[in-house]
Amino acid sequence: MKRINRKFSFSAILLIIGLVGISACKKSFLNELVRNQTPEDFFANPDAPEQLVTAVYNELYEWQQHSFSWIGITSIADDDAEKGSDPGDTGTDKDQLDKFTFTSSSLSFNDIWESNFKGIARANQALFYLPQFNNLPAEKKARYIGEVKFLRAYYYWNLVRTFGGVPKSDRLIQTQEEIIQANIRVSAEEIYAFIKQDLNEALVALPSSYDADNAGRATRGACIGLLAKVALYQKDWAMAKNYSEQLIGSSTYSLTPNYANIWKESGEFNSESIWEINGKGTDPNKGLIGYFVVQAPRGAGGLGWGFNTPSQKLVDAYEPGDVRKDATIIFAGQTLWDGFPVNPGAPNPRYNYKAYISKTLETFNGNDNETNKNLRVLRLGEMYLIHAEACTELGDTAKARVSLNTLRNRAGLNPTLAIGVDEMREAVYKERRVEMAFEHDRLFDLRRTGRAGKVLRAAGIPFVDGKHELYPIPQRQIDLSGGLLIQNLGY
Repeated sequence: MKRINRKFSFSAILLIIGLVGISACKKSFLNELVRNQTPEDFFANPDAPEQLVTAVYNELYEWQQHSFSWIGITSIADDDAEKGSDPGDTGTDKDQLDKFTFTSSSLSFNDIWESNFKGIARANQALFYLPQFNNLPAEKKARYIGEVKFLRAYYYWNLVRTFGGVPKSDRLIQTQEEIIQANIRVSAEEIYAFIKQDLNEALVALPSSYDADNAGRATRGACIGLLAKVALYQKDWAMAKNYSEQLIGSSTYSLTPNYANIWKESGEFNSESIWEINGKGTDPNKGLIGYFVVQAPRGAGGLGWGFNTPSQKLVDAYEPGDVRKDATIIFAGQTLWDGFPVNPGAPNPRYNYKAYISKTLETFNGNDNETNKNLRVLRLGEMYLIHAEACTELGDTAKARVSLNTLRNRAGLNPTLAIGVDEMREAVYKERRVEMAFEHDRLFDLRRTGRAGKVLRAAGIPFVDGKHELYPIPQRQIDLSGGLLIQNLGY
């Protein structure tokens, strides 16, 4: 085969080499460590299949994946949050994200690109090797493959919402032609189709639940929940309604009566939880690196860095008596649920309560960087919102109103009386904002509904129509690809 002298993007390199570095994670199913092995030893090792799957889960915990950069591009950049921290602390590029002055060279975009392609590389490696374990029981093998396909779909979900079309890889790359293809973007529609294929194949092999030691593994419900979100983004209202109804009507899930309890350690894997990434705050720690400390209150007597602080516009979005406000926002000078007094002279007037952990009444062993804090990714509350939005767009405002009022009732609010489609649509948008605040969806919601320019410019954020609907492809990746990766419009 003719040799091609070309540099390759980080995504292409990762998709070639796989990556099996495994570190210990929460619960027994994430406690295996890889050893140097010959191929013969590897296939004879009864723990090897679990190690392959564990490697795919482990990327969920990395600093590049769900921490500072993800917080920056999903939350700090929207109108519900400010950069926070001290004025002189830029957070490398978080000031740029806050003010929409970022460029393709801003660090956060490269972090998100690299981490998600690491996860995809590990998934492709696992999917290549798992079928080769002849001694692995067929049911367990199918389940492992289903878990990995769910995770690959999730990593691509993060990429397609962020960048649009990206390189697609459905296998462990072994040829020069496949290497080159790993530097070429396909359309967002093709990525969405790939995500749906993985999820549909995964859900038939996955169980509805696991025992406590395996909490956090992908389930059938997690697949359906992510399919509901994909349908929402693609405006496939009938499928969004169908998937969300499956979960709402399932005996597996029910709304947690007390909204504030969702975000506490005692609320982990509660009846509302569809899928969450579980952190470990006991020795050895394995939590989402930096997620808590980046957002915890700053200043004298503070707990952390103080980034990603609630905006006044978010405060004003809550109706009087809405219990979700006090469960979402920490106010300077407030005494928190565990008795911790927030400094009234803190550099910022507000902080993110959903990211808070108690060092006294929750599991904590002194490691601020890797705590027990779980990241709630999919929950039943959002399924009610998806159902309400889908029903509205299908013209069934009566059903939409029932789902919307289910959440309003929990929040301590009177039912909405919206009747017309336009009125109901606005009610759904408003409810989604306050129900899902600081759950990393607000900016994506504004973009997918075509409201980003109007809403963000009204908040003083210079959103440019035709450009900022997507983030830029990282310039580093374009350079490494030798120009094979094509930049998004406007950058």
